[in-house]
Amino acid sequence: MYLIETEDNIGFLTASYVKNRIKSFVPTKSKPYLVLAFPTGGTAVDLYKNLVKFYQDGLNFDKVVTFNLDEYAGLPENHPESYHSFMAKNLFNHIKISKEQINILNGNAKNLEQECANYEEKIKNYGGIDLFIGGVGQNGHIAFNEPGSAFDSKTRVVDLTSNTIAANARFFNGDISQVPTRALTMGLYTIMDAKEVIIMATGNKKSQALYHAFEDKQNTDWPITVLQKHPRTFIIADKAATSEISKTTKQNCGLCSFIN
Repeated sequence: MYLIETEDNIGFLTASYVKNRIKSFVPTKSKPYLVLAFPTGGTAVDLYKNLVKFYQDGLNFDKVVTFNLDEYAGLPENHPESYHSFMAKNLFNHIKISKEQINILNGNAKNLEQECANYEEKIKNYGGIDLFIGGVGQNGHIAFNEPGSAFDSKTRVVDLTSNTIAANARFFNGDISQVPTRALTMGLYTIMDAKEVIIMATGNKKSQALYHAFEDKQNTDWPITVLQKHPRTFIIADKAATSEISKTTKQNCGLCSFIN
């Protein structure tokens, strides 16, 4: 893993990297689309705000296919807190991209397990994920892969922990009873199979998760540690989020600027 500690806007840095990947992508018969895995949540809002600006400045999404990381189970797609609604509000309603190029898990499918299997197969048919972008939870979860998730897990239905439900209550007017208790999520194996991974982290609440990511051994108690074995993972974080990482570790893995 590479650590990029910055005081700059993390959303802008990540969006700039995505823009460079899109502009440099050369489609072929066997690989006609650049496949991006997109997150939701507060950290992602600035990412999409900047991608929309880049689109307005001429960035083209014609050769991009997107897969969202997760979706709540049982929440209507038109619910304001569904991830379908989040992506439409923050990105897809503001750029030109066909519905066929957008993939988000259906949390209301009759057979959720089959929905997950179909999603995994569709990713495979596109040649895998080229760039996975995500955040990290206070407990080290990536997407909805909670502590205890198997490192070889694929897209599946999961039960959300009480900590994650409590953390997400702020999106449901603070009412925990309104937060779905299950979700569909890409698995850790699916994430590890991506060619590149970017994890965005801001604030002191993420510092313990990043400490384990860099200072701890791989273990399923902290799902983010799975990325220690990924050949091209970038953690983009502010100083508050890296406050528990030792100076030695920062010197060994830190980068002065984003790799293009």
